Amino acid sequence: MVQQKQPYGSVLIKADYILEFLSQHNNPQRLSDISKQTKLTNSTALKILNTLLMIGYVQKDPDTKMFSLGPRLIKYANKSLHHISIKQLAQPHLETLQEATSETVHLGIHEMGQIKYIAKIESKKPVSLYSEIGKSIPLYCSAMGKAVLADFTNSKVNAYIDSHVFEAKTTNTITTRKALLNEIEQTKVQGYAFDNGEHDLDVFCVGSSITVDNKNYGAISVSLPKYRLTDEVLEQIIKSILICRQAIINELS
Repeated sequence: MVQQKQPYGSVLIKADYILEFLSQHNNPQRLSDISKQTKLTNSTALKILNTLLMIGYVQKDPDTKMFSLGPRLIKYANKSLHHISIKQLAQPHLETLQEATSETVHLGIHEMGQIKYIAKIESKKPVSLYSEIGKSIPLYCSAMGKAVLADFTNSKVNAYIDSHVFEAKTTNTITTRKALLNEIEQTKVQGYAFDNGEHDLDVFCVGSSITVDNKNYGAISVSLPKYRLTDEVLEQIIKSILICRQAIINELS
C-alpha cells in the first residue's frame, strides 16, 4: 500500500468517508453503521454528521434518527453534471446503442478511482437494473472501470492497485493484482471489458473506454440481467458498443 502524506484539514477527508458511504446505500443509515464502516468513533462521526446536517449535505429522519444524503449536496452534484460536455455529445450515440441492444446503457466518467454514472438510458424490457446518475462504482469490479484502466499507463495502473483495497462485492469479484492485470491486458487487445457479476451478481455488463490523444473522457456500457445473456446477444452488444465508442471518438477528434 502506498503511504500517502496526510493532507491539511483531515476532518474533510473524514466527512468524505461518510458521504461516500451514504452515497453507496439507497436507504438511510444508522450512526453505528456509519461509524463502523468509516472506521470513525461514534462521537467523531456524530460531530461531522451534525455539521453536514447543518449545511444540508446530509439529512436526518426525525423519527428513526437515521442519515442520508441531503438535498444541497445533490443540487451541487446535478449542477456539476450539467456542465460535462461529454454527456451532451454522447447522448444521441447512447440512444442509438440502446436501440441496437434493447438493454440498459450507461455513460460514466473516471473520478478518484471510481466510475461515476452521468447518463443512463433504461431498457424497456422486463426487470430493469438499479443504477442512478451520480452514483459511483469501483474501477476494479466494473466493465467501464476496467476499460478505463486499460487506457492507463503501466505505472498508473500499478499506482491504482497499490492504493486500493479490492473488496469482494460478490463471489465473482476480482480481488488480486494478477487477475486484474490479466483482464486489463485482455481489454487492451479486444477494446472492451466484461463485468460478469462482479459488482452485482445477477448482472452482466460490457464496457468500453473513450480515450482520445491519451485523454480519457469516460466510458460506455451495456448492462443486462444474466438470464437474458446468450452468445448471440453478447455478440450483438460487443459489435454495437464498439460502433458507439468509435462514433463518439470521431466527434471528439
